[in-house]
Amino acid sequence: MYRMSRSLQLLGLTAWIVLLAVVAALGAIASVNAGDFYQQLTQPDWAPPGAVFGPVWTLLYLMMALSAWLVWRQRAWQGARGALTLFVLQLVPNVLWSWLFFAWHQGGLAFANILLLLGLIVATVVAFWQQRPLAALLLVPYLLWVSFAAFLNLAIWQLNPGLL
Repeated sequence: MYRMSRSLQLLGLTAWIVLLAVVAALGAIASVNAGDFYQQLTQPDWAPPGAVFGPVWTLLYLMMALSAWLVWRQRAWQGARGALTLFVLQLVPNVLWSWLFFAWHQGGLAFANILLLLGLIVATVVAFWQQRPLAALLLVPYLLWVSFAAFLNLAIWQLNPGLL
């Protein structure tokens, strides 16, 4: 385990939380009209109400920040460069999905994007498992939610060819 002071550990945790807050904010900007748009869409019977998404994503982003921090704290950037790079890289399609689906109404591209995101999340979970298994386990709810979201994206895209 990499040795670092408590103040550096706290600074690192704060940095990971801030990074995920920025990711959440960028997604929220794209989703400013998501509630109205989501209600207009024909949805499968198993689609959750729009009000579910905000609380779920808030919890997931906090778990993601904690997960990345655990890996960073364990090995620092030098010892976990590949795993942490994968983590940061998967944030790009994470944010992009909201823009593709809610802002630009591109259901097909959003679906392709979410498949890429799923692959990157799986790779990140595997890489985190090698560094710190608890960090990988903290990403499992994220993986499950994005898997569900991929099915939902596909179903809504198929049910709304004129809107997406």
